Amino acid sequence: MYPSSPILSMERECVIRRMERADVDFAVGLAREEGWNPGLHDAGAFYAQDPEGFFIGEADGEPVACSSMVCYDDEFAFWGLLIVKPEYRGLGYGLAVTRAAFAHAGGRAIGADGVVAMQPKYRDRFGFALHYRNIRFRGMGGGEMPEGLVPISEVPFEEVVAYDAEIFRAGRPRFLAPWLAQEGATALAALGADRRLQGYGVVRPCFEGYKIGPLFADSPATAGTLLDGLAASVPGEAYFFDVPEPNAAALALTEARGMEQVFETARIYLGPAPAVPLDRVFGVTTFELG
Repeated sequence: MYPSSPILSMERECVIRRMERADVDFAVGLAREEGWNPGLHDAGAFYAQDPEGFFIGEADGEPVACSSMVCYDDEFAFWGLLIVKPEYRGLGYGLAVTRAAFAHAGGRAIGADGVVAMQPKYRDRFGFALHYRNIRFRGMGGGEMPEGLVPISEVPFEEVVAYDAEIFRAGRPRFLAPWLAQEGATALAALGADRRLQGYGVVRPCFEGYKIGPLFADSPATAGTLLDGLAASVPGEAYFFDVPEPNAAALALTEARGMEQVFETARIYLGPAPAVPLDRVFGVTTFELG
C-alpha cells in the first residue's frame, strides 16, 4: 500500500535514511518555515511513538526533504511532516521520502491531514479518500479557571491511556507520556462524581502562541469547561484549536467564544478509516500525528 509511481528525475542523487532524534528538530524547523507553527517541544513526543517512522532525504549530504509515518499498531499509521525545501521542489525528493514512509506503513491503513492545495494530489496520485475537514480557530487566553478540573497528573496514567485509545482508536502511551509532561504545557482532566475520567485536554507552547490538542470529552459541557480551563492557563496569549467539522457541538464552542477561523486541512484515509467517535473529539491532537 504505497505509491508505485517511479521517482521523478533529480538534479542530484537523493539518499533516504531514517532520522536520528536530532533530525526531527530539522523536520520541525521546516514545518515552522512553512507556517505550520509546530510546538516548541513536539519533536521529542513525535519521535517517542515510533522512532523508525521518520525519514530524511539528502542531496550531497545536505538534508532537503522529510516525511514521517508513525505506526500506532498493526492496523493503523499516520502520515505527516512531508516537506521539501523550496529550492528542491519538483525534483522528486518529496516522492522519494514518501515512498520510504509508505513502505514503513506496510499493509496498515493510513491517515493524514492534507492542506487544501495538496488534496487533489493525495487523492489522484496516492488514492486517499477525503472524510472531513479540520478547521483551525484562533482565540485569546484568559478568564477564570473553572471548578471541577484537576491536573492530569492526578489521574493514573494507565487510565488516561485507556480513555485516549477509546477515542483515538489506537493506543499511544509512548507518545502521551512526553506529550502530557512537555515543558510549558498544561494538561487538565475532568472527573465525574465517581472520579472516572470524562475528558482531558492539553495546551502547549508553540513558536506562535499556544495550541490546544487533544481535547477529548464525553459531552459538550465537559469540553467547554476544559476549553475554558486551558484558555485560562495561558492569559493574554493567542491559542489555536483544531476542530473536526462534523462535531457541530465543537464548532458551537468556538462560535460562543468568538474565535476566528484561520486555517483548514482535510482528514484523509488510505484504506479503512478507524471508527473514531467524532462527537467526543472536540480538538485534534496534532495534524502531524493525528
